[in-house]
Amino acid sequence: MNLRRLTGPQTGSQKYDLLTAMAVAGLNGKSGLQTSMLRLVVLVTARYNWKLDEFSVGQRDLARMWSVDQRTVKREIKRLVDSKILLQLRAGVRGRVAAYRLGRQEIYRLSAPHWERVGPDFSARMDEQYVAMGAQKETVVRVDFRGKSSDDDAPQWHRVKARLAETDPVVHSSWFASLRFIDHDNNVLHLQAPSSFVAQYVLTHHLQRLQEAASPDFPGLQRIRITT
Repeated sequence: MNLRRLTGPQTGSQKYDLLTAMAVAGLNGKSGLQTSMLRLVVLVTARYNWKLDEFSVGQRDLARMWSVDQRTVKREIKRLVDSKILLQLRAGVRGRVAAYRLGRQEIYRLSAPHWERVGPDFSARMDEQYVAMGAQKETVVRVDFRGKSSDDDAPQWHRVKARLAETDPVVHSSWFASLRFIDHDNNVLHLQAPSSFVAQYVLTHHLQRLQEAASPDFPGLQRIRITT
């Protein structure tokens, strides 16, 4: 995925959207993630070099900014790097301050299930940015003369989601809960996602789990297609 730098006169709103994504990911995470993302938002707002797409701030300065000691700074940076929210560009050795870059792809992944909570305009912008990065969006247009089905018309899909929620509540809440049933024909299950990011992520990382959960209620299932 090609993540271009957010520089130039047209990128101001994209920076705000990225900060919003970081904040909403934290707000919908556990307390540790909430604290980490709040610290990161402050750091990015105050000291991020958008032209170089990196920041290089000493631990003493970070400790002062975050109102913590330097040991806490070390733990926090390690936690953010291990989770790929930050990517280390240069190590801090021989008095040289380490440099880091935002792991925008991971920030998108963490925040994507919650874009709609911010608003449909925000979700549409983030979805557009994601596609612009090189993601392959479903472009298939289907005409169903029987009319679209809804979740209320598909008890099978309710059973599938209940099965997924029981197996892994966290993954279900983050990725499967927002999927809507559209149709099932010719052994293909058609679902709708709130954004192309969610659709692409489910197809890339959770397709087998989704197929296994859906097969008992959709006999002969051969393929799952997710559109937006």
